[in-house]
Parts: sequence; structure tokens; C-alpha cells
Amino acid sequence: MIDEKKKMTAQDLSVGADDGQSISKNSDISITTSKGEINDEVINPQESLEEMYRRIQRMSDPAYLHTVTLDELMDNVFEVKSAVIENLLYTGAYILAGAPKIGKSFLVAQIAHHVSIGQDLWGYKVHQGTVLYLALEDDESRLQRRMFRMFGVEGTSSLHFATSAKMIGSGLDEQLEKFVREHSDTKLIIADTLQKVREMVSDNYSYSNDYEVIGKLKQFADRHGVCILIVHHTRKQSAGDSFEKISGTTGLSGCADGALIMQKEKRTDGKATLEISGRELLMQKEKRTDSKATLEVVGRDQPDQRLYLSKDQERLVWLLDHAENELWKQPPDPVLEAVAKIVSDENREWEGSPTELTEALRLDMAVNRLTKHLN
Repeated sequence: MIDEKKKMTAQDLSVGADDGQSISKNSDISITTSKGEINDEVINPQESLEEMYRRIQRMSDPAYLHTVTLDELMDNVFEVKSAVIENLLYTGAYILAGAPKIGKSFLVAQIAHHVSIGQDLWGYKVHQGTVLYLALEDDESRLQRRMFRMFGVEGTSSLHFATSAKMIGSGLDEQLEKFVREHSDTKLIIADTLQKVREMVSDNYSYSNDYEVIGKLKQFADRHGVCILIVHHTRKQSAGDSFEKISGTTGLSGCADGALIMQKEKRTDGKATLEISGRELLMQKEKRTDSKATLEVVGRDQPDQRLYLSKDQERLVWLLDHAENELWKQPPDPVLEAVAKIVSDENREWEGSPTELTEALRLDMAVNRLTKHLN
């Protein structure tokens, strides 16, 4: 038996440990009100040399298929994807697509600024961190004017811009690796636009090519725990599903962790124009499309939403009018509520074995099930 202390947070018990680690049922447990992590060692029974040799032989077989049992799966503790903007952007690769000149660059600049200073966006909780904005269709002079118009002269050292970069597979990977090493708190990388960072193989991209280019960015994002937001265009042809409008094949959206589709909200009001000529009067409806847009959001393990936005014409920032689809809220967990009762500001720590914890919580639950539930 290994007596290893495991710390868990009473206020936030959904913390994770290294991927694939299993839990020792005999370990002591320490619960504290300060933030902590679950740090476990892999507990493996002693293997004989013969057993180890057989296992290595089996794994080296070309026909070997790695599997895990349900018990092994439930024993492991995996890191959950952390939010950059809760219910909008998480770690992984996301596509923001919209028609040219719709205001995508203003939107990603707004997102970048909010994340870099940790300011909530449209009521959504923002987690502060360093941001790298690859503004590859701009120059520094235009960026200065845009950021001044949107946010004034108040600056931040956590928002970095680059107006040129290499291509995916031809140096961009190394550039991003170096940036993340130098800025360990990086939360968000914006590539504006996809066309500027993908290699031009041909005019007709295939599903596999589209999937591969997003796959490389996703692998980087997952490896470093960051969000990569890729700005792209929509096609002009109509489509039954808004996400089918993303230019290219479905390999782009199929590989990405999520997509945001920005579209103009077409509104015709009751105004009319009266054109006067020497021979006739011509009266017709005046069609006005004002600065309003919808932002449809879809992603893995997050709620689908439609946000109705309007642009502040003075500052050129997007404001939220209203949102459709109420965000899903996790129901109360009776186990976590029971844990919260045994720690407080006065009694900030509880320590004991899993069996003692089960008794202290007065729960009708097996010890091993409680340990898995807390993980």
C-alpha cells in the first residue's frame, strides 16, 4: 500500500490529474478549502519478468489493438478542457467563418483584448491569459487605428500582434512553439485568416487536406492547452445548415472542436425612397441592412447558441442584443454538497482514508465509487 496524500478542493472538485493515472483505493485523502490538485501515482502490481516480457511481446505485435476496460476507464483521471471564454471558447481548435467585410476582424480583436485583460465578454466569464493575434491581412498602422478606435490608448503587454508568419508545416509550428515557451500563460492564438497560414497545394482542396490542416492546429492546441481561433470565409451559395456555408469541405468543421458562423442579420424597415425625375415619380421600398449580425456557436461538449449582435458605430465593437438557447447548467451534485458540509472557513481541512470519508459524508455509496465520483 502506498500512503500518498491527495489534495482536493472543496470549492472546485472537478480538478484533474495527469491523463491515464489511476487511483489508489488505500491512499489517505486530504480535503482542503484552498485550491489543489489530485496527484496520484500509477499503482501497478509487481510484475514478474516473464509477465512483463509477454506484455511487451503482445504490444509489439503488428495486430495489437490497445483497449481499456470500463473499470480501467473509470479509474483514470483526465484533464478537462479549460475554458477561455466560458460557454464560447475552450482549449482546442475553433473556426470563425463569415462573409468578407462582415466584421470578423473587429470581433476577434475584441475577443483578443478581453482575454488579454481578463474582462468578461457579453456576460460570459473570461479567463485571463496571454494572447497571440496573427493579423496577417493587416499592417501595424491599421492595427493601431483599429485598436485605438475600439479601446482607446489603454494598452496591455499580454496581447501580442504579428502581421507576418510562416505556413502550417513550413515553420509556423516552430514559431508557435517558441512563443508558447516564452509565454507560458498563453490562452488564445488567433489566425486571421486560414488562407494566410495554409500552404497552397491546389485551388481544389480535398476533405483530407482540409482535415489535415485543422488537425495540425488542433494537435498543437491540445498539446499546449490553448485555444486556436481560425478566421475563415463562408461561401456565397445558400445552404440548409449555416455551418455548411464554411468555405471548403466539411473536413474543416469536422476536425475542429467548434465553429462560430457570423452572418449579417437582414432587416427591412418601413422606410421608402421617393425618386423624382422630369416625367414620373418613382416610389420604392428602401432596403436597409444595418450593423446587426448573428453569431451561431456550436462545439463539442458545449451548448449550441445563436447570439444577436449589433455594432457600436462609434467604437466599432460588437454588443450583445440577446441570445437564443439557454445555457445548460450542471444540476447540484449531492456528493459535492456533502463534501462542502465538512469543510468551512472555520474548519478548513479534513483528512482521512476513503473509508473514513465515506462514513463522514454519511453517503450510501461504496468506497471505490466515491473515489471515482470525486475524480
